[in-house]
Amino acid sequence: MGKLKLAVQGAMLVAIFGAALIAGPALAAESADKFPSKPIRIMGQGSGSTADYLSRYIGQRMTEVWKQSVVVDNRAGAGGTLSAEVVAKTTPDGYSLVMGHAGPMVSAVSLYKNLSYDPLKDFAPITKTATGVTVLVVHPSVPAKNVPELVALSKQRNLSYASAGNGTISHLTGELFKQVAKADVQHIPYKSAGFALTSILSGETQISFLSPVTAYAQLKSGKVRALAVSSTERFASAPDIPSATEAGIPGMVAELWFGLFTTAKTPKPIVMKLHKEITGILATEEVKSQLLQRGAIAAPTTPEELQAFVKSELAKWGPIIKAAGIKAD
Repeated sequence: MGKLKLAVQGAMLVAIFGAALIAGPALAAESADKFPSKPIRIMGQGSGSTADYLSRYIGQRMTEVWKQSVVVDNRAGAGGTLSAEVVAKTTPDGYSLVMGHAGPMVSAVSLYKNLSYDPLKDFAPITKTATGVTVLVVHPSVPAKNVPELVALSKQRNLSYASAGNGTISHLTGELFKQVAKADVQHIPYKSAGFALTSILSGETQISFLSPVTAYAQLKSGKVRALAVSSTERFASAPDIPSATEAGIPGMVAELWFGLFTTAKTPKPIVMKLHKEITGILATEEVKSQLLQRGAIAAPTTPEELQAFVKSELAKWGPIIKAAGIKAD
């Protein structure tokens, strides 16, 4: 009887386990049907940054579509790794997203020895959201009217450039500028792009490499001047600014990119529901036009394309960071 009882119990366990395997996808699909049933959080990286702008703009559109609040939670500092860490360690249910970019998803791997997350293993990519360029901007008091004059000036007086933090694209572009233009400028890292812009406006630093989204209002008002964009051709939303090639620094080419990620092991149906709604928002003519006016190009992708892109960026920037000797502190 004892053996029979154990056999029956074993069969029941096998049946229950098998049923769970079969029901798993159905349960995930059911939760996706109900998703979202509570507010969604997007982790940004500091007020005034492009990540903050995109998070708020896309979040507002998501709220309109789903009639469910999307809130932006900014954690400035450490090149965006603070925000990424929160999402990497949270419950994998699709309610926490991070607006990733080169800082937390690429350069952080080379900069931080004890990084608490793996960009490729601890996140479920959703879609790239936007791409763009950085703009070499200077304070109006800087007499240089073009890049050659700025390089010459850097050899005559102490000049510093503000970045959004160690390892961010504004930092990496600045180091590229120093290498290709042979400019003598000191790097001053700040907690976010907004703080970097403030330092330029106050005259605390003289130069920065910022997204057009971040510097939009100040460029329009003349509070900062633009000398070049980090691309081989002029940027569509800023046709009056010379490309890096035209400015005499063809090697200063750096793509500004942003993408939304959620926590790894989030059920695939939920990831795909997020993907469908967000890419649908980015595909509308109104949104594309609005982003372009602010200096960003809507760039929706599949989750697989975003994952492959991050892998390619890791392969590209890792050696550059190492060769330049860029450190996190």
